[in-house]
Amino acid sequence: MTAHSETSRLRVDRTVVLVGLMGVGKSAVGRRLARRLDLPFIDADAEIEAAAGNSIEELFRQHGEAEFRAGERRVIARLLEGEPHVLATGGGAFMDPETRSLVRARGISIWLNADLDTLVERVSRRNNRPLLKNGDARQTLSDLMAIRNPVYAEADITVASVDRPLGEMTVRVADALQDWIAAHPERALRPAPKR
Repeated sequence: MTAHSETSRLRVDRTVVLVGLMGVGKSAVGRRLARRLDLPFIDADAEIEAAAGNSIEELFRQHGEAEFRAGERRVIARLLEGEPHVLATGGGAFMDPETRSLVRARGISIWLNADLDTLVERVSRRNNRPLLKNGDARQTLSDLMAIRNPVYAEADITVASVDRPLGEMTVRVADALQDWIAAHPERALRPAPKR
């Protein structure tokens, strides 16, 4: 733990948006980070499923990725208009230019970045990831990293998602957030509501 890892005094007026590939720990870290910041936690995928009345996997299967991404964009836009919270996004959400622009205007983005071996090991624990249903998971993840990592790098903050206890990873993210807010106090304030 670093000297400033006590985040109970850290005030966050914007939604903290976690981005990155599947398996980096957005939901697991997000839940703990939300508790540390005394903010609600929202999982964008769960919100999309609730809005559509169907699972992400079924939405991909029935409507295709393009239609899923359009719905995802609408849900994230709605969530960013609400009160500050910690938001875990799906792996492809930040790839959408409109969503990235909204996140930049209304939130603070944190890219959780993991290496390929770590991702392969983590995603092998679950079998409900639509983009990994066909073909070799390692190759698919490698291809996604090549396309998506340069875009994820546009996030405000980058934190390496390494195999450490979840509590330690949460402290690393909270510390990086605190450092960023100290360096960018004007961006940490909540923007005025739309008129």
